[in-house]
Amino acid sequence: MDDIVKAALKKWPNVPDCYGWLALDARGDWYMRDEATQAAGPFPQVKGSRVNHDKLKEFIHRNYDHDDRGAWFFQNGPQRVYLQLEASPFVLLVRKVGEGAQATYLIETHTGQVVEQVQSCWLDEHGRLFLDTDKGFGVVRSMDMDAAADAVEAGAWVPQELPFAEMPGRFHYALDPQPASRA
Repeated sequence: MDDIVKAALKKWPNVPDCYGWLALDARGDWYMRDEATQAAGPFPQVKGSRVNHDKLKEFIHRNYDHDDRGAWFFQNGPQRVYLQLEASPFVLLVRKVGEGAQATYLIETHTGQVVEQVQSCWLDEHGRLFLDTDKGFGVVRSMDMDAAADAVEAGAWVPQELPFAEMPGRFHYALDPQPASRA
């Protein structure tokens, strides 16, 4: 987390959280969702405005985290912006290096973190491939499925089937977090 964000949290500790204003799709793109967009329908059916500004995306990536509920957020200064996820907390970019038995597979999260280890591999009913990694749980970006398929065929990953609806519970994340109820 950026130092300026940590300082803002100390200065203004009681800023209310916000929900529904930011979303991450299965390609690793961020979307701003204003009130009109939210009223028009749920994410990802109604996406909103794609964040294209590189510096803003880098700021989001550096300040992207989750709470104990498995709800992912962007810490925007003193305000925690909880986000909606189309598929998983991370979107994974896969690149094949080399050919044949010598091939290796480089994996990076949409936030730029290099994955060192894949613990397990999962396939949902829609044919999407998910990896549980040392950086977290993520869906393989559709445009990288050729490289991922090569990794599966080479035996680097052995997919297990799991319905998508079971993934958030099993891997402890929320697709559409809501405010915690106050008792």
